[in-house]
Amino acid sequence: MKISLFSIARKNIKRKFFRSVAIGLSVAIVAATLFVVTTIMGSVETSLKKGTARLGADIMVVPAEAEAEARTALLAGEPGTFYMAKSLVDAVRKVEGVRDVSSQIYLKTAQYKCCDVGDMLLIGFDPENDFTIIPWLTERLNRPLNHDEAIMGRGLTAFAIGNRMKFYGSEFEIVGMLEETGMKFIDNSVFFPYQAIQQMAEDSKKKNDVQTVELLEDHVSTVLVQVKPEITPERVAIFIEYNVPGVKAIVSEQVISSVRRQLFVLLRSILSITLILWVMALLLIGVVFSMIVNERQREIGLLRAMGAKKGNVFRLILTEASVISLGGGIAGLVCGGAFLYFFKSFIRSALKIPYLWPSTPDFILLILICLFLSFITGTGAALFPALRSMTMEPYEAIRRGE
Repeated sequence: MKISLFSIARKNIKRKFFRSVAIGLSVAIVAATLFVVTTIMGSVETSLKKGTARLGADIMVVPAEAEAEARTALLAGEPGTFYMAKSLVDAVRKVEGVRDVSSQIYLKTAQYKCCDVGDMLLIGFDPENDFTIIPWLTERLNRPLNHDEAIMGRGLTAFAIGNRMKFYGSEFEIVGMLEETGMKFIDNSVFFPYQAIQQMAEDSKKKNDVQTVELLEDHVSTVLVQVKPEITPERVAIFIEYNVPGVKAIVSEQVISSVRRQLFVLLRSILSITLILWVMALLLIGVVFSMIVNERQREIGLLRAMGAKKGNVFRLILTEASVISLGGGIAGLVCGGAFLYFFKSFIRSALKIPYLWPSTPDFILLILICLFLSFITGTGAALFPALRSMTMEPYEAIRRGE
């Protein structure tokens, strides 16, 4: 009867179960840490790229004194309101290098019965000049928005297209939904045409049971700018700040770069810890398998005496290491994935970063890489003990193992 190496390896693993679990756990910790850190880095990169694409603008022009608030709203999704004169829209439009502009106005919901959702950003936009909202609808809306209609971000999971939402006593029908970006600024906001948000402000003044909307007339919160292809956004931003006093031009790519720099410091530290854990796992597995080879000298000698070749013994040791390592890697990936899924909101709020799962192909590739590294960790550490087992002579191994 022919017995496979895998069958022998499985029995050996079961025989020393707790020792096998300890080895697998060390690999699992490394795999989980690497998976979590890499996924967070990938999710932030995906969210920033997707979010800035959905923003549709190369530059975001805001009041100079509101720069910090605007960046916080953009990255962390914290609702904020700031205003500047609407006449600045035309001033920005005339700046050299500007191809197109679109303005928006921000309004924050109140913690009263007037609004279905409290502390949320309401964004008014101009549908005629818009290049930031309508193009990113999940389902194309082939008609103008009415004054009692709105578009919502994908993060408002309690509502769907066709539902009605109430803000400051006025009801609006949700007729469109934006694609998910991972950025709360877009995903957790509701978008109205200027006509609708102005009508809501006027109606709130006539109702006694709701808070009055204080919406400044002839004001906007931000001007979104698309630049001409032959000039860089950074250069146009300088032109805007020089020609239009009192504003700050925030370049979308610079926002991404600043987040990358902030995360790099944090994640570099975590990756350093991961590297230390990996080295410790290699040493632990190497020492344990060296002990296994010493303990099983008699067994190895008997196998050789029964006709097993040196290569068979070598493959047996590596098979055991591979099974334990892959098992630990799978366990680490499951634990890491569960951590990311259940603590997604905590990670986003703690780090104040956008967060979106990587695309399916990227996710699968990351899982395969982590499994491969888990396999390499176990087999690499067990390689030297496996090579040493090949040098044992059957008689000497049996005698020493007695």
